[in-house]
Amino acid sequence: MTAIKLDGEALAAEVRAELVARIEALKERGITPGLGTVLVGDDGPSHNYVAMKHRDCQELGMHSREAALPATATQAEIEAVIDDFNADPLVDAYIVQYPFPKGLDYETALLRVDPNKDADGLHPVNLGKLVQGVEAPVACTPAGIQLMLERYDVPIAGKHVVIVGRGLTIGRPLANLLSLKMRNANAAVTVVHTGVADITPYTRQADILIAAAGAPHIITADMVKPGAAVVAAGVTFEGRKIISDVADDVEEVAGWLSPRLGGVGPMTRALLMSNTVAAAEAAAAK
Repeated sequence: MTAIKLDGEALAAEVRAELVARIEALKERGITPGLGTVLVGDDGPSHNYVAMKHRDCQELGMHSREAALPATATQAEIEAVIDDFNADPLVDAYIVQYPFPKGLDYETALLRVDPNKDADGLHPVNLGKLVQGVEAPVACTPAGIQLMLERYDVPIAGKHVVIVGRGLTIGRPLANLLSLKMRNANAAVTVVHTGVADITPYTRQADILIAAAGAPHIITADMVKPGAAVVAAGVTFEGRKIISDVADDVEEVAGWLSPRLGGVGPMTRALLMSNTVAAAEAAAAK
């Protein structure tokens, strides 16, 4: 068996193309959607990721604003920037990039973000609305994974989804999202993590297996139910090399598989653009 490729790069291009008409409709009303980024410190992957987000904005004809603070910035200085972004009418939505340098409080900074401008969907207000099934910005990676499964005709409703990883950005919001009684969800969801002594009995039961632990090759072929859809959402870095949570041999067992590069990452960025456009539309409707 050779897995069907869950091509996030191709699907992200489709999402961006679908956004063009919405962006043009806003521009006809004198509104250019705007994304902001708040970046603190010198984390290399974070700098690269933020740069890609601004390139995406430029390609789509969107406005973008970047605030880059040094690792020596104080909590008060960061919160002052957040307050400024909250008040800026040109910034419809923005992100506070994780991680922060040691000694700074990311959670406190996140709480200061206006929930209506939460491009990442990670503010506690928006996470609470997700749990309730109320419309709100959804965390970008979970939303991107759900859309990827939908567009590649992976059945979700009534299926068993196993998520390896319980992090704030993927595992927890994705578990809530896929268990909601709604279209392209309504699954039975199990969440396991690296604190579980043996995750194999769980992963072998999964119709859809999502690896989001940030542990190199934690998922191998013998841990996958034949024909299952496998989404490689977690990565680690060894220097400049990206290592997936999913080992290469999984391709011979899985029915669908997202690649190490060009899988989940492009979808996360595309859904960030989508959240920003939606925030601009919501602001324009007031």
